[in-house]
Amino acid sequence: MTVGTSGTLGARDLRSEPASRHGDPARPGAGFGAELGIDPDDLPDGLVVADEHGRVICFNAAAARITAVRAADALGQRLDRALPLEDLEGRRWWQLTDPYGGLAIRNGQPERNLLLPGGREVLVSARYLRTRPTGPIHRVVVSLRDTEARRRTERSHAELIAIVAHELRSPLTSVKGFTATLLAKWERFTDDQKKLMLETVDADANRVTRLIAELLDISRIDSGRLELRRQPVDMGAAVGRHIQAYVAAGQPADRFLLRIEQPLPALWADPDKIDQVLSNLLENAVRHGEGTVTIEVTAALSPREGDTDQNTATSVTVSDEGPGIPEESMNRVFTRFWRGSKRGGTGLGLYIVKGIVEAHGGSITVGRAPGGGAEFRFMLPVSTPAYLQ
Repeated sequence: MTVGTSGTLGARDLRSEPASRHGDPARPGAGFGAELGIDPDDLPDGLVVADEHGRVICFNAAAARITAVRAADALGQRLDRALPLEDLEGRRWWQLTDPYGGLAIRNGQPERNLLLPGGREVLVSARYLRTRPTGPIHRVVVSLRDTEARRRTERSHAELIAIVAHELRSPLTSVKGFTATLLAKWERFTDDQKKLMLETVDADANRVTRLIAELLDISRIDSGRLELRRQPVDMGAAVGRHIQAYVAAGQPADRFLLRIEQPLPALWADPDKIDQVLSNLLENAVRHGEGTVTIEVTAALSPREGDTDQNTATSVTVSDEGPGIPEESMNRVFTRFWRGSKRGGTGLGLYIVKGIVEAHGGSITVGRAPGGGAEFRFMLPVSTPAYLQ
């Protein structure tokens, strides 16, 4: 095998390997490249291959990028010099793992975090290829991966934990403070003062409960475990119930304008999840918008590609006449913890709304309303159960 940084790895390079471990050489796709061959530089991960003597014979472009070592400088070097890796405790990795002198039953190393010179972290896994089971090492194949994407994910998780902790601390501090005060000085307060404190405690407890429910929804959405219990849903009636609730709570009836285009397709969806979507969109329009809140329910083409048998969908548009959403923020509206210019809420609602709509096979967009405010539009395909079609 005489593969350099631009060579190809074919089935013949593993001709001494058992077919059971690397595929049948007679089949296309066996070994590294089979009959077609694979250019190591086309691989997305770093690839370093050492021969039976521990000399580097392959050092692809991704490996050069990850390690900042030129392929020409690595080729022909001993593996431990071309890749002077250390574990997180500062120990030389090749001395610990000793692929050429270690146990003959070993066939590789699982992926682990190691350090390059300068302290740069990299994900490394290795495979030991032998001429026969428990025989001498024929090749050592090392895979290298950059950890930048994983670090971004870890930073995102750390940010999520920090924000959740902050959101929980404020209401819990209030609950603790008021309950401690009431327990210590109950007789000193009038009934009206006690009632006000208990109402505040109740509101903050509801806030904590809501945040926990939202976090559970996010977990289900991210893991693809959001369960939908589809039933026939009258979207016009559902919107009407939300408007009546706002009017009963003190909002003027003339602030809402509901337009329903008939006939609407028979929609099958999860009514509780649809109520959650409508509640969030209407709350945003009432709290952050101004003027008339317009809700339009119409029939539309299905947002699902290739949906020809059931090519209709229900479209719901919620718009207001407020300042709207800045153009530069449009692409961040449906991300976690996004908030507009006004404080309030956890910033998780629109992220959950998008997850619910997409779980139904639908789509949601945001734009500027004709009256200048924000306009949210979501579409849900009919999704009639198969046993009724």
